[in-house]
This record gives sequence, structure tokens and C-alpha cells, in this order.
Amino acid sequence: MKVYLTAIIKAKPGQADVLKNVLQEMVINSRKEQACLQYDLHQSLEDKNIFIFNEIWANQEGLDLHNNQPYLKAFQTESKAIIDEVIIYKCNKIS
Repeated sequence: MKVYLTAIIKAKPGQADVLKNVLQEMVINSRKEQACLQYDLHQSLEDKNIFIFNEIWANQEGLDLHNNQPYLKAFQTESKAIIDEVIIYKCNKIS
């Protein structure tokens, strides 16, 4: 079953441009993964510090594999200085 995921990431003040560059690299790497069906990055028009990922994964196993990729683990460790908040919603598509 497909997994739909929305991740909201808020940059610390003054770090939006740095975070944007880092997240764009994550898009490139994530789209290479076999289970990745969609991996889109958006930036809020109202608050440039807020970034939103809309993702679709082929299945939970593919998402689990993604979450264990070395580049994602490195991001989680190295980005602590530029990220203020992360909220993740894992969903089922209902319509």
C-alpha cells in the first residue's frame, strides 16, 4: 500500500537559504530511490522559513529504507543547527 507523507520543516531565523539548499540536495537523492513515487519540496509564501515536503512512497518498506539512507541520517545529524522544528504526517489517501 502506498504511503503519503507530508513533512513540515521550519528553519531557524536567518537559516532559510542554507536549509533550502540542503533540502534541494535531499530531493535529488530521494528521487533516485526505487520506492519513491513523488518527492516534492515547497516553500511557504507567507513565511520563507517554512518548507513542506509532499511525498509518496510505494510502500512502508520503501519509506523505511529511505529513512535509513546514509544521506538522510547525515542530514538529521548535521542540520540540527539550522532547523527549528519538524512535523511529519504519514497518511492514507482518501480521495
